[in-house]
Amino acid sequence: MDSKKRKKKDISSQTGRPVRIRKKDMMEVEVEEKPSNAVTGWKLWLFRILAITIIPAFLFILLEGGLRLTGFGYPTSLALRYKDKNIDSYYSNLKFSWLFFNPGVARAIDPFMFPLKKSDETYRIFVMGASAAAGTPDGAYSFGRMLQVMLRLQYPGTNFEVFTAAMPAINSHVVLRIAKDCAGYDPDLYVVYLGNNEVVGPYGAGTVFAPLSDNLSLIRFGITLKSLRVGQLLTNLTGMMGSESPKVWGGMEMFLNKQVRKNDPQMAVVYRNYQRNLTDICHVAQKNKIPLICCTVGSNLKDSPPFASQHSLALTDSDKEQWDQLYQQGVSLEIDGQYSSAADIYLKAAQIDADYADLQFRLGRCYWEMGQFEESKDRFILAREQDTLRFRADNQINKIILEVAGNKSGEGIYLVDACKMFEENSPHGTSGQELFYEHVHLKFNGNYLLAQTIFKQVQEILPEQIKNNAATANVTGNTNFPSEQEVARYLAYTDWEKYSIVKKVLEDYLKHPPFTNQLYQEDRIKQEEQKIKVLKAVLTEDVQKEVERENVWAIKQTPSDVWLYWKYGLMLENHDNVAGAALQYEMIIKLEPTHHDAYAKLGLLYGFMGQTDKAIEYNLKALKLYPYYAVVYYNMGVAYHLKQMYDKAIDNYEKAISLNPRQADVYYNYALLLYDQGKVKEALDILYSGLKYAPDNLDLHYGLAIMLNSQGRRDEAVKELREALKIDPNHADARKTLDSILEYEKSTRTGFGGWN
Repeated sequence: MDSKKRKKKDISSQTGRPVRIRKKDMMEVEVEEKPSNAVTGWKLWLFRILAITIIPAFLFILLEGGLRLTGFGYPTSLALRYKDKNIDSYYSNLKFSWLFFNPGVARAIDPFMFPLKKSDETYRIFVMGASAAAGTPDGAYSFGRMLQVMLRLQYPGTNFEVFTAAMPAINSHVVLRIAKDCAGYDPDLYVVYLGNNEVVGPYGAGTVFAPLSDNLSLIRFGITLKSLRVGQLLTNLTGMMGSESPKVWGGMEMFLNKQVRKNDPQMAVVYRNYQRNLTDICHVAQKNKIPLICCTVGSNLKDSPPFASQHSLALTDSDKEQWDQLYQQGVSLEIDGQYSSAADIYLKAAQIDADYADLQFRLGRCYWEMGQFEESKDRFILAREQDTLRFRADNQINKIILEVAGNKSGEGIYLVDACKMFEENSPHGTSGQELFYEHVHLKFNGNYLLAQTIFKQVQEILPEQIKNNAATANVTGNTNFPSEQEVARYLAYTDWEKYSIVKKVLEDYLKHPPFTNQLYQEDRIKQEEQKIKVLKAVLTEDVQKEVERENVWAIKQTPSDVWLYWKYGLMLENHDNVAGAALQYEMIIKLEPTHHDAYAKLGLLYGFMGQTDKAIEYNLKALKLYPYYAVVYYNMGVAYHLKQMYDKAIDNYEKAISLNPRQADVYYNYALLLYDQGKVKEALDILYSGLKYAPDNLDLHYGLAIMLNSQGRRDEAVKELREALKIDPNHADARKTLDSILEYEKSTRTGFGGWN
């Protein structure tokens, strides 16, 4: 081999690349040399597959494990294991809803706890849904709890456990996850009452939370990813870069700018997702051999006007002007009681634009007053269908429920037509305020009727050994079904509760948007205020003593029911029996050591009793269970305020306001602290901020008046005192202060004396 050949071969051996060698004076020969360790063929493809699958998966698992070991993130199952001493149970995971909401916005499920191992004598039921299923405005009187009382009275040989796995603001995307989790808790029956929040809940067309997507698989992948610590890390990182999702709960008012028309193309996606989710909820039950009762969803048609209305997109300016003239003419006639003439005018307006929901509702009211109840009902339904703030299940939602659950009893899926039942128990077949507090939340009698209807279906599902142990007579001494009054007694639904709940609905719902945007709202507020006066007048001293006896009786019948201690504690607390209330909350802790609300109450009450260290201890326990608990930060602020640790008090007051700007008491106490420190301007600013969120709060107006008066701003003080007296004309201190200021001003004008 000559030097030229060797040189080329040397280059080949050094570079490891094939080199072509040619001989000019000899026979031409081509030689290719390959490295001995080259990977080819199937081995090369195997290596590539491993590189893009196994290695990333290993790194992902390593990262997930590392995050868990370092304590990052939160568990996402509906219930968590609790094991301490002789207790081995599951308890409600307050962070479950963080899968779907920002923590500051997420609603918490009402606390529950149940044994890890179910006894042979136990029949376990999970009720699923949103706020209507949860019993809002008071979970103590949900239809699930009523169902439990009915079952226990009729079948005393069986321990019926009914757990309400429901919470406000959620929809079928969330409930599907709940159904999957509950399958692991040894259930005997599912009950689903679901459909009001499909548009406004997560992944809905009118939501302020996780946005709508027409790819259901992508939605579910995102939920699954967020259940992992890696997914939570990514969520945190993306959250730092900004998100349109609200950080603080603002009630239904948050959705005012999220209106959706009935014919919006996004509604087709909502319906499709709901049908798929509901079908899959049924599949979860069938796969795990759990009978499932699915209910249609009722709403207030007659007495809940639309929350928002929009004109047809095809309406021209001239048509709009003509429509407005007719509409206002109809309103004037309606106000004058000329319902037939008003209806005729409204119908002419409807020929121009029938999409406006308020128009349809006014027509319904006119027909109702005229005694044309079928026509009235049709218009009320149209008003609900065209309401662009879609907080109520519409016809299509209920049609889907009938399609998914109807005629499938042989497959373990049972249908309860709650809508039909509500119609049958409403005047002229049109549901209204007789059964509903506002738009969808049931009154006690409405929940009772729903529980009774579900009970009849449950009876058909129960195993024979339970049916054989049915009571031959219930506690009233006859074989009749438990009456509404009997169920009310077992749940301690007293005159005090009737008053408290109606007041809560008025103060927390009806006086806030979007309810304030509804038709006839002024009349409705007056009606509710009059109702509250009547209910309050009933609460004489003798009646209150009877209420206390009723609470004690109910607890004796079911001493394991934490709701009874909770309600009794609230009543005692309201009547200034702080020590007695604390005893009730202590009992709750003994029965359910994970009851965050009871810890929070004890944190507040021990502060009132001057035991500030104990108050702080209980508050910290509540925060450990639920770190986004605004009330607890207020409690902590009060405790530190009493301990004269003002910096810590301020920190906690500010945290409470940041989590829930609607807590009027926080503003008042915070302002008082600042005022005592001589920071008058800052104190006034805090009170003004509080009044933005709670304009009808008596204490804020009165406190503001006192501070303004101390600064010589008497005209402003008088204005605030008059506002306070509008809220409570019998407020003695406000009346006395106002009279003093006015007397001083009178004396200064006439040149005599003065007020100090």
